[in-house]
Amino acid sequence: MKAVVVRQFWVEGRAKKVALLHGHHPAVVESQRATLIAAIRRIQREGLTVVVSPHPNGWHLETDPADRDRLRAFWRTLAPALRTLDPARTVPEVLNEPVFPHDPAGWAALQHQVLASIRQALPNDTVVLTGQDWGSIGGLLALTPEADPNTLYSFHFYDPAELTSLAAYRAGLDTAALAQLPFPSADPLACARDAASPDAATAALVGFVCTQRWNVEAIDGRIARAASWATRNRAAVLAGEFGASVRLNAPARLAWIEAVRSACERAGIGWALWGYDDVMGFNVARPPGRRPSLDGELLRALSMPQPPREAAPPIFVRRRDALPKL
Repeated sequence: MKAVVVRQFWVEGRAKKVALLHGHHPAVVESQRATLIAAIRRIQREGLTVVVSPHPNGWHLETDPADRDRLRAFWRTLAPALRTLDPARTVPEVLNEPVFPHDPAGWAALQHQVLASIRQALPNDTVVLTGQDWGSIGGLLALTPEADPNTLYSFHFYDPAELTSLAAYRAGLDTAALAQLPFPSADPLACARDAASPDAATAALVGFVCTQRWNVEAIDGRIARAASWATRNRAAVLAGEFGASVRLNAPARLAWIEAVRSACERAGIGWALWGYDDVMGFNVARPPGRRPSLDGELLRALSMPQPPREAAPPIFVRRRDALPKL
């Protein structure tokens, strides 16, 4: 079952075989549990496997014992409700993008406890685990695998964030200039000219990124580290998210996405584009129509065929911004 997930996990929400039920607040499990289970069933009827992943807002798992209790309670409540679903098509993910800065042991201990709780209710479901540091490759490398063989290890990849997200982590920068960063980049001077900015902070950041010479080989090297970890630990690994902002110039964006997708496939790692109606992926307008048009160039970068003209309407699930504020 695990091999099916790895080989057929393609584009989040528009997968060949896997959908990702992302973005619901944990407390919604109590108030809308029936709706959640019904949505999963509807997706599974279309032949898709569903990854169920909590995205808590405002929690501080690193420092607040009460929030850690909330995560444990979330799965004690939800996991039994998932028993009625096909275990071959229902994949719990402990948590989306745990942070735990400089504390991989703290996250590993909490993840171990939650996994044990999930297993009490769902002994046969594949469970997605991840490292700390926002689920990065670095977090994966710092993680000691669980003894549980029916697990899948996910990492998220957006390196360099200055290119893919236009340094969204830092306010006040000249994002119009960052959107001109090239990929691939071989010449730091030419790279800096392409993304020149009168803003000193932006210019300094551009200069730093350009000296890193991001190219296909650099991407291959990062993904290869995850693949080596998987081989060394005899674990299945998934690139659970990757993507680049639609504001990034199109040649760089498409080349970066193709480079990541190709690197994952060369390494035997399944991948998922983030996301369907998000600016980092297909950027389909909300609410989408019955047959929204998908970016043909992006499909080509993903090595995916154009959808048939009369394709059945896609399946949608609620996202966190569509759910009640708690």
